[in-house]
Amino acid sequence: MHLTPQRNAARVLRSGVAARSRGRGVYCMAVLPSFTLTHQWVRELRRWHPGVLAAVHIKIPDDEMVLVGHYNAEPQHVTAARAIGIIRDVADPRGYEIFVPRAITPAEVRHVRQVPQGLGWRYQPNAHGTRPCSCCIQRGTPAAGRDRRRYPYDPPRPTKPQLMAKLQVAQTAEEIIDVLWDLGARSRGDAEKLAYLVDHPDEEVREVLYEVLSSYRGQLARDLRVKLSESIPTHQ
Repeated sequence: MHLTPQRNAARVLRSGVAARSRGRGVYCMAVLPSFTLTHQWVRELRRWHPGVLAAVHIKIPDDEMVLVGHYNAEPQHVTAARAIGIIRDVADPRGYEIFVPRAITPAEVRHVRQVPQGLGWRYQPNAHGTRPCSCCIQRGTPAAGRDRRRYPYDPPRPTKPQLMAKLQVAQTAEEIIDVLWDLGARSRGDAEKLAYLVDHPDEEVREVLYEVLSSYRGQLARDLRVKLSESIPTHQ
């Protein structure tokens, strides 16, 4: 089971899932008897992906090699069947994940379904009652302002000029997307500096740009979103 923004549902059914998760391929979670554990990553991923998430159920060969492990440990390279067995057998499967080191084809997508958006944990599986990591507190989450005041950032967040400089040297779609999310979390102006990305050949870059520009002020940002909506099938 792979989680993706709901707006990507039609594209996933049409084109499959691109292999972009942290350079390891396609992030997945084993489908477990527990619905909550199967979808445990929903709350955590929603901190980084605004909007509603959907679950993409996929099927790959049992003997295909994948990566499996806890998110803060070195993963194992095993077959897909073995990866599911490892997660099913572990005492506490929270924080475990699987990466398929390639794109998922449309034929391997079984269905896309909506899921409750409050499932799972945030920050880390046992975060409740512990000091939150300030650099992980995203704007818009409950009590985010209060937690930032109580637990100020250790390293300073990158400034807008630093983010724009990083964007200018970004080579891959994944690098561009990472910077765009950071800009969307803190920037409200200068949409003209992102206008060159409206015609980017990567559809996901255009989709993220469409979402990020919703946090920008001004007529230009609105005009760019209109132009982007004409080139993104899910917004037409």
